[in-house]
Amino acid sequence: MPSSSGSAVMLLFCGLLIACGSAGSEEAPEADRGEGSLGAPTAAFPDDFGTIQTVRELDDGRVLVADPLGGALYVVDLDAGSRTRLGTEGQGPGEYRQPDAVWSLPGDSTLLVDLGNGRMSTLGPDLEFGPTSPLSSGDPRTGLVVAIPQGVDAGGDVYTRSMGGGMGGELPDSGAVLRVKRSTLDVDTVATYKLQERVVTTTGGANNRGVSIEQIPLSAEDAWGVAPDGSVVLARSADYRVEWIDPDGGVTSGDPVAYVPVTIGTAEKEEWVRAQGRSGGGIGVQVSVTNGVMQTSFRRGGAGGGREIDQYQWPDIMPPFYSGRLQIDPNDRVWVRRHMEAGADATYDLFDRAGRHVATYTLPNDRNVVGFGAESVYVVTYDDFDLNYLERYRLPGG
Repeated sequence: MPSSSGSAVMLLFCGLLIACGSAGSEEAPEADRGEGSLGAPTAAFPDDFGTIQTVRELDDGRVLVADPLGGALYVVDLDAGSRTRLGTEGQGPGEYRQPDAVWSLPGDSTLLVDLGNGRMSTLGPDLEFGPTSPLSSGDPRTGLVVAIPQGVDAGGDVYTRSMGGGMGGELPDSGAVLRVKRSTLDVDTVATYKLQERVVTTTGGANNRGVSIEQIPLSAEDAWGVAPDGSVVLARSADYRVEWIDPDGGVTSGDPVAYVPVTIGTAEKEEWVRAQGRSGGGIGVQVSVTNGVMQTSFRRGGAGGGREIDQYQWPDIMPPFYSGRLQIDPNDRVWVRRHMEAGADATYDLFDRAGRHVATYTLPNDRNVVGFGAESVYVVTYDDFDLNYLERYRLPGG
C-alpha cells in the first residue's frame, strides 16, 4: 500500500462465485416438471485447469476456456481430448495477463475478459485477436464503474454489478445491475438487487487511507443473470422467487418457492471455504489514487478462502440459493443452484420466462454448472488439490 502523501487505496473484494418461501406458493404439477439427475457426462476432458468461470461453445462443438490461474486461453475439443492455447502472455496485441472469462458476441465473435491488463479483448470468428476496451472508468470517490461482465447480451452490451458507495460514506444494502456499452462505457441502470452483508475495515490516516470491503459469507443476496435478448432475471432471496425484467422495463414475477432453510454448521462453513479455493477465490479490485491520478488493477484470487472458519462472521442459516451469476439455457430456462446441507448433491431449480419452477436436476456435490451449448450443459468438477476439470452433459429437454 503506498505510503506517500496524498495517496489512497481502496480494495474491493467481490466474491463472484456463487427467509422461507411462502407456504401457499404454487409450482408446476409434479408430472409437468423435469426431475432427477443429469446422468453421466457425454464427454470429460482429461487434463486440468486452474479454474474455470465460463465456457463458450463454438459452432463446431469445440469450446473456448479462459483459465485465469493457469494464465492461458484455450480452444478445447472434448471429444478428441485435446486443447490448443490461443495467444500469449503479455500486454500487446494478441496477448493477455490473466484471462478470466469468455462470452459470446455478435457475428460469432468472442469477448475475452483480461483481468491482468484491465481490459476486454474481442476475438473474431477466426479466433484472431481484435479491438480492446477498458474494464473500468470513473472516480472511486464518487462512483467507479467496473465493467467485469456478469452477462453479455446478443447485441454485445455488458451487464455488470455496482455495489455503490466509494471511498467514503456508508455502504448501501442494495446494488444496481448496470448495462454498459463496451465502446464508451456509457452506463444505464436496468435493475436493483439485494447485496450481501459486508464488513468494512479502514486503515491509515487522511492522506494515506486504506478501505477494505469484504462480504459476509453465506449472507443472503439476490442472484441475477442476462438473457440474449437483454432481459435481466433475478432470484429474490427474501422469499425465493424469480423475477424477469424485459428490455422495455416490464416485470414478470413468479410465485415464491417453498424450501427448508439449512442451519450453518461447521461442515457448511468448511464447504464454503473449500469452494472459494476451487473457484479461484473471487476477484480483487485495487484502486490507487495518488495526487489525483487514479490507477485500477484487477486479479483473480483476491478474496475468500485461506483462513480458518472462526475468522469469518457467519449468519445462522443459509439463504435459499447461491448468490452470483444466474445462467439461462438455450430453452430459455434460468438455472438457480439451491443451498443444501454440506455434502448433498448440487441441486439446480429451473424456472421459465414466467418465473414458474419447471424442473429440478442434480449433480454430484463436487460439480458446478458453468455454461451451455446448443444441446449441452458444461460442468466443472474438482480434484483433491482444487484443480478444475471440464465435463459435458446432455441438456435436458424443454
